[in-house]
Amino acid sequence: MAACRVRGSRRLRSLLVSAVAMACALAPALCVAADAPTLGHDRVGWQGRTAVMQSGAYGAYALHGTFGERAIPAQPRRVQTASTLFDGLFAMAQDDLAQDSINEIHDGAYDHDRAIACHCFETGEKWPYVWTRDVSYSIDLGLWRYDRARAVNSLEFKLSGVRAKDVSQGLYPMQDTGSGGSWPISTDRVVWFLGARHLLDDEKFADKVWQALNDTLVQDREYAFDARMGLYRGETSFLDWREQTYPEWTRDNVVFIGQSFALSTNVLHYEALRLAARMASQRDDPRATQYAAQADALKQAINAYFWRTDRGMYMSYIGGDGLPVEAYDLLGLSLAITSGVANAERARSSLAHYPVWPAGSPVIWPERADQPIYHNRAIWPFVSAYALRAAREVDDPALIAFEIESIMRGAALAGSNMENYELATQATHVDEGKLSGPVVDSKRQLWSVAGYLDMVVEGVFGLTGDGKIEPKLPASLLPMLFGTRDAITLQLPDRKITLKRPERADGDLLVADGIAHDGKNVVVTLKAIKVPGLPLRTEAPLYAPTTPAAPRVARDGNQWHVVAKSDRDVLYVDGTRFGKTGDAWKLPPSSAHRCMRVTQLGNDGIESLPSLETCVGDESQVSGAWPRAWTASSGGRFRVGFDYANDHGPINTGITAAVKRLAIGCTGSPEQLVPIVMPHSVGEQSSTTGTFTAKAGARCTFALQQGFNMSDLANFAHYTGGAGGSEGPLNGARLGTLHIAPLSADTPP
Repeated sequence: MAACRVRGSRRLRSLLVSAVAMACALAPALCVAADAPTLGHDRVGWQGRTAVMQSGAYGAYALHGTFGERAIPAQPRRVQTASTLFDGLFAMAQDDLAQDSINEIHDGAYDHDRAIACHCFETGEKWPYVWTRDVSYSIDLGLWRYDRARAVNSLEFKLSGVRAKDVSQGLYPMQDTGSGGSWPISTDRVVWFLGARHLLDDEKFADKVWQALNDTLVQDREYAFDARMGLYRGETSFLDWREQTYPEWTRDNVVFIGQSFALSTNVLHYEALRLAARMASQRDDPRATQYAAQADALKQAINAYFWRTDRGMYMSYIGGDGLPVEAYDLLGLSLAITSGVANAERARSSLAHYPVWPAGSPVIWPERADQPIYHNRAIWPFVSAYALRAAREVDDPALIAFEIESIMRGAALAGSNMENYELATQATHVDEGKLSGPVVDSKRQLWSVAGYLDMVVEGVFGLTGDGKIEPKLPASLLPMLFGTRDAITLQLPDRKITLKRPERADGDLLVADGIAHDGKNVVVTLKAIKVPGLPLRTEAPLYAPTTPAAPRVARDGNQWHVVAKSDRDVLYVDGTRFGKTGDAWKLPPSSAHRCMRVTQLGNDGIESLPSLETCVGDESQVSGAWPRAWTASSGGRFRVGFDYANDHGPINTGITAAVKRLAIGCTGSPEQLVPIVMPHSVGEQSSTTGTFTAKAGARCTFALQQGFNMSDLANFAHYTGGAGGSEGPLNGARLGTLHIAPLSADTPP
């Protein structure tokens, strides 16, 4: 039967494509002019590219465009609007999802690229595997509605017990990709719970979620949580091509990333804590109060450290010392809004200040002039779908319409729901020499497919994750979607949703005026309301200034003297801005360890990414066999870390970031445990650091305890693409000198 179905589908595709091609040949007016920037009832034109949708028999469609032709078979879920383009693209997204619904997966880094049985969703045409963040965001964007069995199976495939015997046992989501050997440099595996929260009516699965949630939150609290800042360390979620979004010097050294804090990853931890509090309450578990308190504290810390008042937005990431970084990302902002981390005022401000380009919203801003197109200078449809959710949260009709049109246009012009597009042209490839891109772009990328489906189901028809129907439809889309119709419909397996045209369209946002239920039919009568306008920001500069070199520091009597290289240099000392722009800066005399970075201020007032740091002040160096000993000459707080080399994998991937716990015992003080991470390195470099306290004259011993890394997980026995996989766990590095430096009383956490 399967073979017959495939042959029939191919014949239908061929007939439909031929019909559209003939129509265009006989009646050129059907095919929109190449330079017409339109999004019409059956066609789209954008910067010399066109696409036309034609309906066929029995609910099938054909899409003809500059990309070629595509036949789209009839689908079980249907929309009926005045726009053949809108209706057909919804069918195309379901067809993409059908092709992403598979029974075996493979990847070159797992089981030597042999097929692995899995009734799962694969990631895309070029990514025939299941990846934690991709599938989790996709399920959160609504794929749980379409195939619950595949959604559960895909999530369970990314869940693992522990194979190592000398570490804490438990059940954990896998950090299957990330910088420097993945977790805990990259810590966004908690996105798994964002998808899992929609499937808790499956009791057996819910029990696994509950166990994994508890185990993961305890583990992340131990290895990734900074108690002084109240934040979780780790890389930005999904933005893990480090030199695209972090300073270029992180290309070969990701310790700064591992020490830093990311908005998106902290919001994901907030969502996980809220889920834990809710599940604990439902199970009468006493940890409910603890999880709720941790979630509230994390929300406060996010708002305290990431909000940038002068920009009216949350920063994408900050340094480990609280260094503010002039970088913003749309996914992090959107998650902060949809999670409730941002209050109404900050949510509206963030969306008003985040810039857009005519084709769509960039995933990061400002862009990098020295990097190719991928995350840099790009539109990612799944991020646009989260931005659409954020725009709905604040009743922003301009941005709702903008994101809907961008998602539609990209899919139509490419003939598939692509991984990403170039920012200015919304093309799938732009030739600019070494800056060409997108560097990688896959058809039917799973989270793009999910984003399109979510745009229709929630973005237009208002069906939310909790089953409520809350349309928030911009009045500007009435001509395209309604035309002269009185109503538009969405047919789902369990219900039919009808939106009825308002009697008067004298507002800018259409919302529910009344909802009538008739068996499986839900009829929503719309009304137009006027809401405070949030104009799209279209005038922002594209690029950030060039990142400067590390500052030069010299002793000047009892002071440290830092000379600016230009009158636009900005100095930061231990994460805090110091003095005026372009000064000849002098720091007060101190033996304490001080670290300095500079940024460059652009003509438009935007700062560059930060330079490498230059550190000065006293420092003790301790070598020899472990445990090592040292005596504090003065009391106070100290920074500790050591030199190391970890050649167990490349900088951009792997599962063998070395993780240890430094047990510090100082006379007169209780033992202090400091997690130390040594990601994959290029030669010898410095580890992440931690802090401890000691009294004057105290003798301190430093002993190493084994930590935890991803190679300890049982499911990574299938990893054959590098160390720590099929040959067994690997959590080690070559250790060098231990460095201990006093911190001044005013040094931030």
